[in-house]
Amino acid sequence: MTRAEAQQIERLRYHAGLAERQFNSVDPANRLVAAELERRWEAALRALRDAEEGFARRQAERSRPDAISPDLRAAFLETGRRLPALWQDPTLGNERRKALLRCLIDKVVANRCAPDRIQVRIVWRGGATSEREIEVPVGDLRRLSRAAEMEARILEMAGCAVPDDQIAATLTAEGHRSPMRDHLLPSTVKGIRLRSGIMQKRSQSHPRSIPGHLVPQLADRLQINCHWIYDRIHNGTIAVSRDPATRLYLFPDTSETLDSFRRLWAGEIQNLQFSIPTGC
Repeated sequence: MTRAEAQQIERLRYHAGLAERQFNSVDPANRLVAAELERRWEAALRALRDAEEGFARRQAERSRPDAISPDLRAAFLETGRRLPALWQDPTLGNERRKALLRCLIDKVVANRCAPDRIQVRIVWRGGATSEREIEVPVGDLRRLSRAAEMEARILEMAGCAVPDDQIAATLTAEGHRSPMRDHLLPSTVKGIRLRSGIMQKRSQSHPRSIPGHLVPQLADRLQINCHWIYDRIHNGTIAVSRDPATRLYLFPDTSETLDSFRRLWAGEIQNLQFSIPTGC
């Protein structure tokens, strides 16, 4: 409804109400005045009804889709069939892909239904909708919706001496993944297996310990996932080199080390840097 149409209908509605009140307040004994007021009331009601019917008719005409010729309809259908191939065409470019999507999509509604999943609803121009859930990276194994189920499957298969890489491939096919990836890494499998005390080699039955340094004990003391530490080493957030002799990432066994890691976990600092002391 346009503003002018709304104002006109509101005025007519007011005049009809005024005419009704005037008619109801007149003395019935004064027939001439009563008849004139009744006529005015009926005229006001007719004008209001005509305005409302005219508005409804114009609204219906506005909402009626424009007719298209058979040739144009066939051209649109052919374009629709070519869209998948057109989308994959490398010459299209990302900017043109975005422009194409803006022509096709009315709006996108996103809702985080779980820490590791977002529910997306796409409303296409024309009224059709599409819905799907998208998995997103998380910073911790515990934030995965199926973490408990995945851990139980890993321990079950590891107890049967299935290699880590085979476990990772099998569970990836079952829909499991590592926190920061779209698939399950063998290193994630190994970490869960070792935390439960399931060893594949005899040498693994003795935890590695270097006097004066933290190796696997660091994650346990901080009560965080060791893969969180390795991920930040690999992306450069934590700058540390492997010890040439042990080939391990060694961190000084001090309260300052633990405090620095806690501040990094909390987001208070952006990076850490460690150096291997001479003689390690």
